[in-house]
Amino acid sequence: MRKKQAFVILSFIVALLATSCGTAKHVPAEANTPKELSRKLGLPVTNRDNLHLYTEVSKWLGVRHKYGGNTRRGVDCSGLVVQIYTEIYRKKLKRSSADMLKYNCKKVSRGKLREGDLVFFRTGSGKKNIPNHVGVYLKNQHFVHASTSRGVIVSDLNDPYYLRNWITGGRVK
Repeated sequence: MRKKQAFVILSFIVALLATSCGTAKHVPAEANTPKELSRKLGLPVTNRDNLHLYTEVSKWLGVRHKYGGNTRRGVDCSGLVVQIYTEIYRKKLKRSSADMLKYNCKKVSRGKLREGDLVFFRTGSGKKNIPNHVGVYLKNQHFVHASTSRGVIVSDLNDPYYLRNWITGGRVK
């Protein structure tokens, strides 16, 4: 009888260890396939891309804009960038777009942007070269950001609005 109890206890411990939390986060298989990510994001995603980045971006799509927000219940542009950089690159960035550019980035031209670079804009009034909007560059002139009117979306840098309000790209140091 003791052997049977020991076997049951040992089996329970092995099962518990096998199903306990690990350091990796579980992502449903279909959510991070290039095909599914391409569909969700509206741009071609391949196995050569940073699938962790594109999976994380897809989780934020459609989240409403909330000034000062940094959760999936509501987020602003710099809050989104901070969350993506914390999750994907394990880097802590300043909270405002102006401070991100000033303290966290080296300026990069539009033509030299790489996946994960930041893109900075001046929308509305204020000093011309001080950004008040930021996003994360993905690829093919597309970036993710938190739009005040549409929430988290993927947009095209070649859109006249973004061309008109472009300041610079930034490579995080």
